[in-house]
Amino acid sequence: MLKVGLTGNIGSGKTFVASIFSTLGIPVFVADAEAKKLYEREEIKMMLQGLFGSRIFNKDGGIDRQSLASMVFNDPENLRRLNQVIHPMVREAFGRWSLERNSSPYVLYEAAILFESGYYKDLDKIILVKAPQEVRVKRIMERDGAGREEILLRMANQWEEEKKIPMADFVINNSGSEMLIPQVMEVHNKIMSEVSSQQSAVGSQ
Repeated sequence: MLKVGLTGNIGSGKTFVASIFSTLGIPVFVADAEAKKLYEREEIKMMLQGLFGSRIFNKDGGIDRQSLASMVFNDPENLRRLNQVIHPMVREAFGRWSLERNSSPYVLYEAAILFESGYYKDLDKIILVKAPQEVRVKRIMERDGAGREEILLRMANQWEEEKKIPMADFVINNSGSEMLIPQVMEVHNKIMSEVSSQQSAVGSQ
């Protein structure tokens, strides 16, 4: 089974692309969703309180993700400290999740900062979803109701697409100028072909 990373800068539409792969029967692990689950665990709350103080809690005692986000997106050091807590646990969860799906030809690990975190090195293939910055800004404004300056601050914590493109095995253009499904099918077929080749090589040994 291949472990394939699916990434793209904020507003690129990688989650929608992941849903297309899912309709093909490919299991998708959403790193952000797993991270949200971690924020509910008491030991994680205690660790984050030690790092960032009680300001990150809402009145019900849960993590106020908006407050936490405002602290980390404006401070690279705070973001690094948060990632040091959350990322290893998300990856452990992905390892367990993958073992439960080892009958699949490949699985997808969807994460926004796959290259920035260095985790791309532990995956077999990487798919990058790209879109021009202005297209991405417009999408986020419509989706989240966020202001342009806030969005640009969030984008500043991610590498530029131009840096990521040469590092990716496959690039899907989600600018709106090309149909998505044919691009996804092309990537899917190439990965399936590689899986078949690997299986044939193992079978011939």
